[in-house]
Amino acid sequence: MKACYTVALSMFAGAVLGAGAIHSLHAQAKPPVYYVAEIDVKDPEVYGKEYGPKAQTMIKAAGGRFLAADPKPIAFEGEQKSRVVIQIWDSLEKIKAWQEMPEWQGLHKVGQKYATFKEFAI
Repeated sequence: MKACYTVALSMFAGAVLGAGAIHSLHAQAKPPVYYVAEIDVKDPEVYGKEYGPKAQTMIKAAGGRFLAADPKPIAFEGEQKSRVVIQIWDSLEKIKAWQEMPEWQGLHKVGQKYATFKEFAI
C-alpha cells in the first residue's frame, strides 16, 4: 500500500513540475517582429552597386533575416511602384539597435541619395 502512495505522489509531482515547465516555456516565447520597407528606387543601377549588397550584409550581421525582397511586387488593388522588402527579427529591440548603429546610419544616408524609403515594424 505504501508503494502505491509513493507512485501516486511521484506522478502528481511530475505532472505539476511538467505543467510549470510548459507554462514558463510559453511565457518566454516571444513572437517575431516583421520589418517592412517600401523602397522607391530612383537610380536602380547605382542603388544596386553602392547600397543594396552592403545593406543586406549589414542587416544579416545585425540579426535580420530576409523573408521576401521583390523589385516588382504584384499589386491586387491600387498601384504598386515601389520595391518591397520584408525581414524577420527576433525582437523590436534588435531592429532599433540595428537602426541606431553608426555604420547603418551612414550607409542609409547613401541609400537615401538613390531611393525613398517607407519603413515600419509589425
